Amino acid sequence: MTEPIETPDELPQAAKEGDMALVTRLLDAGVGVDATGREGRTALDLAIEAGHTDVVRLLLAAGADTAGHAGYYHDLTPLTHAARLGRTAVVEVLLDAGVPTGPQARIPYTPLLVAANDGRTATVDLLLDRGADIDDRSMRGKSALEWSACFGQVEAVLHLLGRGAEPTAKALRCARTSAKRNPERAEDYARVLAALRAAGAVDPEER
Repeated sequence: MTEPIETPDELPQAAKEGDMALVTRLLDAGVGVDATGREGRTALDLAIEAGHTDVVRLLLAAGADTAGHAGYYHDLTPLTHAARLGRTAVVEVLLDAGVPTGPQARIPYTPLLVAANDGRTATVDLLLDRGADIDDRSMRGKSALEWSACFGQVEAVLHLLGRGAEPTAKALRCARTSAKRNPERAEDYARVLAALRAAGAVDPEER
């Protein structure tokens, strides 16, 4: 009986489902590791999203592109997508494969920034332990702490301060401005501002 011809979507779908045996068979049959499915997403992208660490490891060993498009809107890289979702084990596999912790391609997100903004504290800790710059300001001149303050991410602000992030006047100003625009989140911003001031942040404009 003739084997069915693999469709371009088969490898991404197998990776999404965590089907190691099928992923292996398809790769061995010569299917391109970076083939995209109907939604334009690769096997690596979908395996990361589903948290299939072993499949991610297999795809990396087969040469999957670690700088390719990833995420729902194709605006992330594999590492920033994993960091945003809090896939800490996957993040570790990507770091072990040599993916840098700094700004990623296209949009200069850092994995640390997206992990912090989504409250993924375990991922934040891993990235910092593996050398991520806690005060990197590649994304529009703001650090992960400053972005977290802008968005009223209380736990992220507290966690980053605990890990040594610089409590800046910029963080104070952004939190204060955002609080005025989002009165329904007044309590969150009040906690952010209190934490920043307790850590030593001073805004000369407040004097």
